[in-house]
Amino acid sequence: MSELVDASEIRSLAAGIERQQVMDIVRGATFVGTLLLGWISLHPFVSLGDLQIGDVGTGNELATYAVFGALSVLTVALALRNDARGMATLLSPAFVLFGAWLMVTVVLSLDPTTSIKRLSLTICVVAVTAALMLLPKSQQELMHWFTIAALALLAICYLGILLAPDLSIHLATDPQEPGLAGNWRGAFGHKNQAASIMVVVLFLGVYVLRSGLWLSGAAIIVLASLFLLYSAGKSSLTLCFVVLLLTSTISFIRALWLRAIILLTPLVLLNLLSIGAVMSEGLAGISRLLPFDSTFTGRTDIWAFALQSLHARLLTGYGFASFWGSSAIQNLPEGKEWAGFAAHSHNGYLDTALGTGLPGLALLILVLVILPLRNFQRADEGGNNGPLAMMLLRIWLFGLYLSAMESFFLDRSEPSWFTFLLAVFGLHYLARFRAKA
Repeated sequence: MSELVDASEIRSLAAGIERQQVMDIVRGATFVGTLLLGWISLHPFVSLGDLQIGDVGTGNELATYAVFGALSVLTVALALRNDARGMATLLSPAFVLFGAWLMVTVVLSLDPTTSIKRLSLTICVVAVTAALMLLPKSQQELMHWFTIAALALLAICYLGILLAPDLSIHLATDPQEPGLAGNWRGAFGHKNQAASIMVVVLFLGVYVLRSGLWLSGAAIIVLASLFLLYSAGKSSLTLCFVVLLLTSTISFIRALWLRAIILLTPLVLLNLLSIGAVMSEGLAGISRLLPFDSTFTGRTDIWAFALQSLHARLLTGYGFASFWGSSAIQNLPEGKEWAGFAAHSHNGYLDTALGTGLPGLALLILVLVILPLRNFQRADEGGNNGPLAMMLLRIWLFGLYLSAMESFFLDRSEPSWFTFLLAVFGLHYLARFRAKA
């Protein structure tokens, strides 16, 4: 009888181990696959020769909506199974209030249908990224998954350069921006997008290297750096060095207020010398003295138009993601026709205000600027101050700086927004739970 009991217990234990191994594979495959999808999208290696002047996204990509809708269900289910306590912490007053205000802007939108569609995909992406960072059971597991994803992305991009250069490198025959000919873009639609993701991958390489995988970390750093250089993304390259320098500096500084000054002063300056220069002649004069293009590659015109438009709807904005490419832009004066074809204002903070008003911008700054820095401080003080926290801080800070020149905040499944959210939620969890080695 005892032998039968022992045999039954052994079979039960073996079945449990097998189920656990299957779930481990499911979690790992979901993490890596979702991260790669967030980076390269469902439409990698797009032919720019097929694009026409004035092409503006409408948010009607059914496949993208369906895939991220399904992924949100899968990842949230896995996260609830793996760490329900972590998911519960997302019901914080700041997150809830920000989400509620976004709903209000949909109701008050000039184009409610477009706002509802775009917000639905944004919600799915937020759910996916919030759940994704709860799937690994240890820092070791997370590091291995990030390593696989980073190396896979680099392999995809370099294979594109070798095997399909006409779909991976900007060409002189491209109808839009033929002056970018020769710049690498890999699986991405534009060299600036490729450059920003390569900076993130470089940060991942530093994290992997510091975590003990020397060969993999070094390979990621070298390959990402080389691709970044050939993409000629000057803004991303410059900001990469700034972020590495500043984040290394705060390792020796403990006070939150001093860290905030060091890390956020460049963000304030970037916005003052860009958008601020459009609003103030004094700031414009300072901007012209700087050793770079004071028009920020023609962005000043679009900033001036966006600020003028914002003035008419400061409180509510034009509705979530429903200003550019919508009926809100009409009766344009001569010389301003380009505004009807613009996709964004090249500034995430300005576009947030256009879509959600000044209250929405204030809440975004609270949720995406102030709270993540406070979370890093709490994680540091709580002992979660290793390579993972530093990597997340760098991705977050790079995203904040880049948003002064590009626009990806709340932008559905945009790769930079997707990656930025991973850093925001990662810091949120590190501030509340001790990460297992």
